[in-house]
Amino acid sequence: MTTLLERAFEEAAKRSVAEQDLLASRMLAELEAEDDFDRAIAASTNKLERLANEALIELRAGKTEELDPDRL
Repeated sequence: MTTLLERAFEEAAKRSVAEQDLLASRMLAELEAEDDFDRAIAASTNKLERLANEALIELRAGKTEELDPDRL
């Protein structure tokens, strides 16, 4: 465990039981969301690769134009 995480747990331990449970719930939800995101990215690798290849083909064929942020 890192020093920063140890410090965070020490500070959390000073809080009321209700606050500790709230912090724990938030941390677990954040970790779960991160895992869900990682799984989604891993599952979409083939699709992302295909889209990137299509974009490169369009670029090489001259079918793209430079993005103008003022026209968004």
